Amino acid sequence: MIISDFLKAIEQLGDPRFRRVLLIGIGLTLLLLAAIYAIFMMALSLVLPESFTIPWIGTITWVDNLVSWASIPLMLLLSAFLMVPVASAFTALFLDDVADAVEDKHFPQLSKAPRASFMTGLKDSARFLGVIVLANISALLLYVFFIPFAPFIFWALNGFLLGREYFQLIALRRLSPAAARAMRRRYSVTIWIAGALMAVPLSFPVINLLVPVLGAATFTHLFHRLHNEPPRDGLGDL
Repeated sequence: MIISDFLKAIEQLGDPRFRRVLLIGIGLTLLLLAAIYAIFMMALSLVLPESFTIPWIGTITWVDNLVSWASIPLMLLLSAFLMVPVASAFTALFLDDVADAVEDKHFPQLSKAPRASFMTGLKDSARFLGVIVLANISALLLYVFFIPFAPFIFWALNGFLLGREYFQLIALRRLSPAAARAMRRRYSVTIWIAGALMAVPLSFPVINLLVPVLGAATFTHLFHRLHNEPPRDGLGDL
């Protein structure tokens, strides 16, 4: 059950090692969010006036607010959208640490999984980050024409992409590329549902800072649970 996988990730918050991973992960997530936010703001500055006013936030002046405390509320507000690429970028930098902490506690019988080199992980993450950005830009028309359903389209699309990425990278720690792809296809619906359940809390400021770490832990449990089950039709389970 996907929910039980998530609850196991939550329960491990009491583990000092996992807590350390979580705190470092939150710090890294904040740094990634700030970096992507800065890029986003600079891109907007090319098409918007030098300053403008946002209700509840105040007047935004690009250079001043980008580097000031006044920018934090806006960054948290925009995190509802920017945390998806942050979660994608997180995988190359920190997923192995989370998975190791989960496996050491819950699967101590396993040997240490080999780690991909940092440059390999960074390359794969950059490639997938591009896929996420292009997919969301392509979906803008759907968001505009189906405004009442825009959140559900956003969660479904990014849940599919994030679930695919997280599961694939965790599976590659234990399986060959061909076996990882085959397993991902076999359980595609389950992985999609798990990814969507990860994408939803990414849309809520502050809470979303926890999601990349807890998502990686949840997908680690999900992989081992599915890997130890007899082959099924791939239907999702909650």
